[in-house]
Amino acid sequence: MADAARDAILPHFRLPALVAANKEEGGFDPVTEGDRAAERAMRAVLAEHRPQDGIFGEEYGQSEGTSGLTWVLDPIDGTRGFISGTPTWGVLIALSDSTGPIFGIVDQPYIKERFVGGFGEAYVNGPHGRRDLQCRSDSTLSDAILFTTFPEVGSAQEGAAFKAVSDKVKLTRYGMDCYAYALVATGQVDLVIEACLNAYDIQGPMAVVQAAGGIVTDWQGGPAHDGGRVIAAANARVHAEALAILKQY
Repeated sequence: MADAARDAILPHFRLPALVAANKEEGGFDPVTEGDRAAERAMRAVLAEHRPQDGIFGEEYGQSEGTSGLTWVLDPIDGTRGFISGTPTWGVLIALSDSTGPIFGIVDQPYIKERFVGGFGEAYVNGPHGRRDLQCRSDSTLSDAILFTTFPEVGSAQEGAAFKAVSDKVKLTRYGMDCYAYALVATGQVDLVIEACLNAYDIQGPMAVVQAAGGIVTDWQGGPAHDGGRVIAAANARVHAEALAILKQY
């Protein structure tokens, strides 16, 4: 599925004539033919190999299955980055049961880097070859690197909560979309804090981070697989320290 999505997307990337339609009235939520083509390609693979499974995709919605398993697909997470030409967007694939994701992929087609987590494995295959994934186990909030996608995070209150955490960390960076979660899994980054996520935004990255030893919850410490306010942390200590601040908001 990830290979099929790569083949469908790359002909559209950095194409001067690429057209981005807007899905959000009163705002800007772009979608391109690259998004749609990638999801169609992944659905075609599933129709051939896993017709009994359900599918929940960003562009073509939900179809029920009979197996109790659902494939959760975001064909291009970070379409704003995609239409800007940055290589920080990715293809997100998750396999989920009633408890949440049990397997996930974050794939960056342009730099040919694929992060995989689940079924006892956590690895990245990319420019440096195949390597195991392992979150940082010894980081604390004061020496943490923190990411989020949008500087405003969400509402004014959510932005204030994020700033309160940001004031305590070593470094804060913005705009990485799903790639930030992959960096948590590699041991490069310690925290990702976001709001207003959908299930297809988080389930693939969530599976990868958890397989690499990290923790992904909502801002109250509960399940995060349905989206909303999400914190991904490299280890239990940095998660607890950041969560204690977020809970105040």
